[in-house]
Amino acid sequence: MSAVLHLDRVTRIHGEGATEVHALKAVSFQASAGELVAVMGPSGSGKSTLLTLAGGLDSPTSGSVLVEGTDLATLGNKGRARMRRTSIGYVFQDFNLIPALTAAENVALPRELDGERTALARKAALQSLAEVGIEDLAERFPDEMSGGQQQRVAIARAIVGDRRLILADEPTGALDTDTGEEILRLLRARCDAGAAGVLVTHEARHAAWADRVVFLRDGVVVDETGADPVETLVEAR
Repeated sequence: MSAVLHLDRVTRIHGEGATEVHALKAVSFQASAGELVAVMGPSGSGKSTLLTLAGGLDSPTSGSVLVEGTDLATLGNKGRARMRRTSIGYVFQDFNLIPALTAAENVALPRELDGERTALARKAALQSLAEVGIEDLAERFPDEMSGGQQQRVAIARAIVGDRRLILADEPTGALDTDTGEEILRLLRARCDAGAAGVLVTHEARHAAWADRVVFLRDGVVVDETGADPVETLVEAR
């Protein structure tokens, strides 16, 4: 399998002097096409930092972050923003939908910002909403939808078009069990269709959907396993 995401000895330091915090310490990490990788660890272990670096929302202090062979540091702010509109889908824990836009408009926005004509962007958005099972909610605004429906819109926005890398930060945190399982099923299906996925979670039952589980502690990868024995490993920690 080819690596869609490759973090090569990435370190991220926040602050300086007495307030310096090493969020990640020389972390190397890969996610390949067709693979869903879960990232687990206690609060403050560096999980969200890894995800923001992978999505080009932040830059490493040292080391490199490559998406499909392109070092994000070489792209500049505009290049990274374009990468997020076209190749990287990001599912935020708090949905991050724009209240004044309908579901279809929220999903179409990245395509339109990339210069695609409105009609084509809307067609892609409706296809993406259909993929997550809520095409009938296309004209609703976020405050007219349940939390689970809003999260489906957020996933539709993350997968619209040919997104090769899907990053999900605790995407089921605010959802009931059944809706959360459905969200994970959608992420799993997208990876099975050829995307690479990274799922940050603190739930072993959610990590069980992944092909691999990577454990972080104090900014360092401390263990890695296939999904099957994840319950045992988590209980042992």
